[in-house]
Amino acid sequence: MSESPALQLLVTGAAGQLGVDLVRLAEAADVPVTGRTSAELDITDAAAVDAAAAELAAAAAAAGARGVIVNCAAYTAVDAAETDSERAYAVNRTGPENLAGAAAANGLGLIHVSTDYVFPGDADTPYTPADATGPKGVYGASKLAGEQAVLAADPDAHVVRTAWVYGAGGKNFVKTMVRLSGSHPEITVVADQIGSPTWTVDLATGLLELATADAAGTVPGGILHATGGGQTSWHGFAQAIFTEVGADPERVKPISTADYPTPAARPAYSVLSPDAWAAAGLTPLRDWRPALAEAFAQDGAAYRPQG
Repeated sequence: MSESPALQLLVTGAAGQLGVDLVRLAEAADVPVTGRTSAELDITDAAAVDAAAAELAAAAAAAGARGVIVNCAAYTAVDAAETDSERAYAVNRTGPENLAGAAAANGLGLIHVSTDYVFPGDADTPYTPADATGPKGVYGASKLAGEQAVLAADPDAHVVRTAWVYGAGGKNFVKTMVRLSGSHPEITVVADQIGSPTWTVDLATGLLELATADAAGTVPGGILHATGGGQTSWHGFAQAIFTEVGADPERVKPISTADYPTPAARPAYSVLSPDAWAAAGLTPLRDWRPALAEAFAQDGAAYRPQG
């Protein structure tokens, strides 16, 4: 069995829940990695991005490795984006475009993380990368613009769409449900939005595999989908979270989207097909339910309120 190609990684947005796990897993795999938080590297600053890319290229060349940037930085405040569109587009479109231009200029690989929100959410079968997009809000539109800018600047880049992400770091749905399980006799959660919960550890593992494939030149540039396997509703997801913390899942009551209005529309259907990912020779992410159980087994304390 041949050795994996040598890698040197730069992870942007390294303080976010995905970035934290990606840096940690790369270090555990003895892959040289530099994590840059959004405070340390503002991807909307083209000069700063160019300097970081040149530094990675030099380090990779010295090590005889392939330099790959993994962009985990994003503006993800879906509702706030409706009134903060300038900032959303700066981070979600201009920033990725800067990274793609710098990657192409320096001979680096680029993996850019995107979202299910680029789709309208009106399908009833899993979305493929080739399916028509149609975001319903500013967040999704800004992320779609970022995808397009990345592939225009660097056709060899990889765009990886994911969905319903949670991890031990930052704020997320899992942590909110755990907190509510300890403070409310009953809660209501939307039951008519369908998607695939995705544990950051599994997604980060997949991104590392893709970076290795990039170094080997075995996966051409373009769009891929990577989420937890299977599907559920937010209501079903919440019930599973209650189960993991020993709370009665029947305390989670279903409601409709109409019962819980938000400034930005949510996709009713967000399931993304893993077929292109698997066809590229990459390992599909495991089913969402056992992944959730392992997340609690590995990082249970991180999901529970502190103090």
